[in-house]
Amino acid sequence: MAAKLAECRRTSPVALVEQPGYHPFWLVTRHDDVIAVERDATRFTNHPRPMLQPDWLDDLQRTGRELSTLVHKDGQDHRRHRAVTAGWFTLRGLRRLEEEVAAQAVRAVDRLAALGGECDFAAEVALPYPLRVIMATLGLPQDDYPKMLRLTQELFGEENPGMLIGDDPGTIHETILEYAEYFARLTEERQACPSDDLASVIANGRTEGRPMEFTDQIAYYVMALTAGHDTTSAALAGGLLALLEHPEQLELLRREPERLPTAIEEIFRWTTPIRHFMRTAQQDTEIRGTKIATGEAVMLSYFSANRDERQFENPEAFDVTRATGKHVAFGFGVHHCLGANLARLELRLLLTELFGRVPHLELAGKPVWSETLFVGGVKNLPIRYTMKG
Repeated sequence: MAAKLAECRRTSPVALVEQPGYHPFWLVTRHDDVIAVERDATRFTNHPRPMLQPDWLDDLQRTGRELSTLVHKDGQDHRRHRAVTAGWFTLRGLRRLEEEVAAQAVRAVDRLAALGGECDFAAEVALPYPLRVIMATLGLPQDDYPKMLRLTQELFGEENPGMLIGDDPGTIHETILEYAEYFARLTEERQACPSDDLASVIANGRTEGRPMEFTDQIAYYVMALTAGHDTTSAALAGGLLALLEHPEQLELLRREPERLPTAIEEIFRWTTPIRHFMRTAQQDTEIRGTKIATGEAVMLSYFSANRDERQFENPEAFDVTRATGKHVAFGFGVHHCLGANLARLELRLLLTELFGRVPHLELAGKPVWSETLFVGGVKNLPIRYTMKG
């Protein structure tokens, strides 16, 4: 994939893609073009097609029958709904979560200790850890982890070329219905007895002075659980793989842990778990001299932008000392990922715990990759390790 995208950046940075089973779109591969489109949220909107998915699912969403999460909203509607929880995800807001995230990091490394020196890091640590953090943030009981894992994977699993799995709309609706039933009960509980968790904020959220619609609340819960799960998992597994493949950089971080924040930015650039987002032109326009007609879709390739040699020196090298934060792994502009700071916190606390308690790490086999059009990363990462003391 990287080689094909590099060729696109060189020869056709704005290219029309026509693929059977999908509506046509323009592929944008250079960093500065991606940023320019992201900046122009009036001319290029998320609605009605925020991600690439089969044409039948695109057509279904245009009927208004699917949930409308933040990534489906634009303009004032987006700003009003984003404001409901925005305070929770600021650096100041996350201070209340740091103790709980640290506890989940300890639990994750405890799991390594229990597994006896060899395991699949992706499945045993990188997959459960972010979901347990999100559940704690929402205030969900940890005993519900198996149910939440199943539901998030049904909505955001590797089999799907987009965000939702399956070829049967009924499968999607059954999963959404199960989500809705679970969170309807939770909403009633938090409205009757609010707590200091994110679920209480959503359950009692107001837009324009009125309570949020039930469907918007359900969409918020779905987004909170899915958006920060597989993406953070992919960054964790892919980041550890990169460090194991570059042991001198792993040792540098052990010696100089103050470099970890910079390293985490490089991990997100390198892994880019969210491969793209889509935008739709609301008027006739141009990108790099290519005419884009009203209603035409544009794919912003985050993966390509994060490897653009015009933006990053030696972009195909993994470098934890890279002094730039200009990657677009979290998007850019008004739709910049709401949970970006939480994802950074999760990586920082887990890697700190891992480096402190696991003095030796090595690959124990070949990693297995999971690629969808929307999210991609390491699915299986066999490792061998030694615990301290």
